[in-house]
Amino acid sequence: MAIRLALICLVLSPVGAWTIYKPARVLAPEWAGVSCVSESICTDDTSRAAEAAALYDSAYAFVASSVGTIETRPRVIFCASPACFRSFGFDRAAAHTVGVSGIVLAPRGWRDYILRHEMIHHLQAERLGVIRQWRMPVWFSEGMAYAFSEDPRPELGEPRQGHRERFRRWYRSVGREKLWSEARKLWP
Repeated sequence: MAIRLALICLVLSPVGAWTIYKPARVLAPEWAGVSCVSESICTDDTSRAAEAAALYDSAYAFVASSVGTIETRPRVIFCASPACFRSFGFDRAAAHTVGVSGIVLAPRGWRDYILRHEMIHHLQAERLGVIRQWRMPVWFSEGMAYAFSEDPRPELGEPRQGHRERFRRWYRSVGREKLWSEARKLWP
């Protein structure tokens, strides 16, 4: 009986994750009604695929040259409709990064600096690990993404502005060469 119950749980786990933890849908976005036009780019409006590809290529090149090389090209789901964004479990944000699994952009998230911001979060997960990324201080994770993405807003609402300024001060003290090694020391 215990073996049968364990097998049932094992088989139903992906279904449960898919139903309960909607961000898991980035692993198979086609099941959420999104079309993947390439390995890395998916959208619910394929007429905008060229626009999505241009944003992706620009953000990827920017992050690779100014922050660090991305080992695995992240899958980005470009939602043109609010319903698409909600289908991944998100509502208010302009975008959301799910560890190293993928990035989901809301309709208002189709901006170069927003995608760069999310790719920086992807890079953080690659370099520091997903668990460490979840545990890292918010001033570091968000401050780094706001500072390095070249977000054009001179003033962000608090606490985001404070995070960006704190990160910039910390970064000036460690420099580019020691960025990741010093980041690992911030928390166990």
